[in-house]
Formats: sequence, structure tokens, C-alpha cells
Amino acid sequence: MTINKKKIVLAYSGGLDTSVILKWLIDEGYEVIAYIADVGQDDDFEEAREKAIAIGAAGVYIEDLKEEFVTSYILPAIKANALYESRYLLGTALARPLIAKRQIEIAALENAGYVSHGATGKGNDQVRFELAYYALNPLIKVFAPWKNRKFLEQFKGRTDLLRYAEAKGIPVKATLKKPYSEDDNLMHISHEAGILEDPKFRAGRDIISRIRMPQDAPDKETHISITFKDGTPVSVVNTDENTEKSDPLEMYSWLNNLGAENGIGLLDMVENRYVGIKSRGVYETPGAEILLKAHMDIEGIAMDREVMRLRNMLSPVFAELVYNGFWFSPEMEFLMAAVNKSQELIDGTVYLTLYKGNVMIDGRESPSSLYDQDLSSMDIEGGFNQQDSEGFIKINAIRLMAHHAITVSRQ
Repeated sequence: MTINKKKIVLAYSGGLDTSVILKWLIDEGYEVIAYIADVGQDDDFEEAREKAIAIGAAGVYIEDLKEEFVTSYILPAIKANALYESRYLLGTALARPLIAKRQIEIAALENAGYVSHGATGKGNDQVRFELAYYALNPLIKVFAPWKNRKFLEQFKGRTDLLRYAEAKGIPVKATLKKPYSEDDNLMHISHEAGILEDPKFRAGRDIISRIRMPQDAPDKETHISITFKDGTPVSVVNTDENTEKSDPLEMYSWLNNLGAENGIGLLDMVENRYVGIKSRGVYETPGAEILLKAHMDIEGIAMDREVMRLRNMLSPVFAELVYNGFWFSPEMEFLMAAVNKSQELIDGTVYLTLYKGNVMIDGRESPSSLYDQDLSSMDIEGGFNQQDSEGFIKINAIRLMAHHAITVSRQ
């Protein structure tokens, strides 16, 4: 097999950055294949195809990755209760390894020597894409324009990109008046950069685009139930309408719609990028927020205390690995195995109310329940001899009394 060292597979969105990069690479003498990953973003893919061809792409791949995104990335992250810095549900970070995996596969099909992306040299996505590329094909060459000296001399930022696009006749949606960036996929939509770089600027109705603002959500409760098997949601029922979804993609999309309608999933935070820079992001993640809260609740009744304690130590590590781009790594394989083991008895149904930005737990039931109502009751005697608690407390107090004795002796 002969590798074409002048052929590049470019992760192409049809937006400002990658459209400029596509044209620039062609002008530099490369044969460019435009690769569009459909991970649920609200884009016109045929329009993007036509734009890429008009700019000069030698070919265009449009790959529907939505189902794989749900089953192999989103739901495993929910099983792990993965939250970066205890808040961010990782919508962008989870999509990147999937996009990169298919890009490497296309490069192999096309005998391309290079892959390329439009991620900035200051952000997280460059790391996520490139670590995935090298993990999946150590021999691949990566052309990252935002780290290329010639490209950087020509383009200092979005203003230069917009001017270049105008000069080359490339139609783009971004404008100098509203230059903030968005990343849209099935899990979330994120907003950052531009006017949002001011951390005190309020992201209001003119920016929020997927969900209703909570104060604008209907003054009516929505009641649902979510059933889990081995920690994975297998069914969602709208109990008000007696409608049910069980196909993973259909179920997740339905939850997105229910959450968005009820103003659920809005997050505005300043986070720490892997490269050491703080970044402000505004996220809308309706379906995942509902699933995460339901999953954490069913674990409460079905998961052993010590297993939960250990798994809770691993969850932030799992989230950091995803955020920092190490999805395809030996440590992630280890963590995934541990998470899956912890979920083997996480079965049951959680009942929830959605209302004006809130996800409220109404109840839960599980065939693997470790909850004993009689044992827990304050009104029923039994389960164990309550007098035994005296010795239990005294044993646990030994180190406290010893510490007190030392501190008193030093006064």
C-alpha cells in the first residue's frame, strides 16, 4: 500500500475555521478529503458537502456517528458519573475521540498520510484529537494549522479568518459582530470565546439556543420514569402520556427534548483547560443531566457502600481522562473495566419530575435493592441489637479520645 504524503483527511464542519483551513491547505498544494462527522449537531450536511466541493475538496465523507456516540461514549460516561471539576458533563470531550477514530479509519481507506483539524493551539480539542490519532495509528502525520508557523503568520485570530473567507468567496455564518464559538452535538451545545471571554458577561436568551431558559419553561410538571439494567438506561416512560422509548438513540434524543422543554441542563462555568489556561464555557446538556441524576439515585439503593466509595474515587479520574484526551489509553481501559464491574447489579427504575430547570427524584425501586425498610425503620425493633451500637461507637471513638489527650497535654 502506497501512502500519499500530500493527501490530508480534514475534520471539516463547514464553519469558519475549517472552511478557511480547507482552502489554505489546497493552496499549499495538498489534496484534501473533507470529513464531516454527524454527532447530532444541527447542521445542513448537504450544504456543507457542497461548500467543501466548491472550495476544492477532492472528496467528502459524511459519517452518521450518532448511535455509536450514545451507546459507546455518552452512556458509559453516565455509568461512571463522570463530571469534570464536579460540574461539566463532558459533551465536547466525549465526541472528540469518536470523531478522531472514524477520521483515522477514513485516512486508511484513502491511503492518506496526514490528518488535520481546526482546533486552536490554546484549547483542549487539539490534545483530544491528536492523542486519539496517535493512539489509533502511531504512524499517522498530523497537520495542525493553528500550530503551523506560516498559517499563524497569516491568521492571528477570527478577524483574519473572516477577512480571508470574504476575499476567497467562502460563505460563513460567523460575523465580526457576533464572533463567539459554538460546538453542537447530540449531548450538548457549548458556547465560548468572543464576548463570552468576559467572565461576568451574562449568557442570556440571545445566546442560549437548545433549551428554554428555566424561567420561560412551562408552569407544568412533566413526570417520567427511567429504568436501568447494569447501570445503563434501557427505557424511558413519560408517565403523563404513557409513552415509552427504549432504542438508545431514540431514548436519548427524547430525553433531550423533554429536558430542553423544561429548561434543564444549563451550566455556566470557568474551568481549567488541560494546557493550563482557564476558560469560560456555557453549556446546555438537557438529556445527560436527567440521566446522571437518575443514575446516581438508583445507585443509592442498589450499590454496596464500599463499592460506591471506591467507585466515587475513580469517577473524577475518569472525567479528567476524558477531558484531557486519554479515551484511548490503558488507564481508561482499566477504569472502564472497574466501572462496568461496579454496575453489574445497578438495576431498577427511578421516578422523576421535571420542572423549570429542576430534576426532582420522586422515588425508586430495584430488584437488586440493598434497602431494608424494617431494618432502617425507627418505629420497628429488629435487625440488630441496638445495644451493640454502644461498643461500635466506643471503638470508633478511640482515636478521637487519643487525639484529644495529646492536644490537651500540649496546651
